[in-house]
Amino acid sequence: MKKVSSREFNQDVSRAKRFAAIEPVYVTDRGRPTHVLISIDAWRQLSGERENIVQLLAAAPGAAALDHALLGKALGGRGRS
Repeated sequence: MKKVSSREFNQDVSRAKRFAAIEPVYVTDRGRPTHVLISIDAWRQLSGERENIVQLLAAAPGAAALDHALLGKALGGRGRS
């Protein structure tokens, strides 16, 4: 668990995001945790949210090829594997 103060967070958001890719980051105000920064993958795992077909198709061109396994997962197992 990584802790950063509100001031540190405001001064270097990119650093907090890099830490959050590895583990939750607790943002503190006067030494007390007030917020938690987590990666989108961690959020999806916690919330049970899945990518849907619209999100997969809206991905930036060239960012990632359309993965048929992911497409099948987004379609609830109905896609081509």
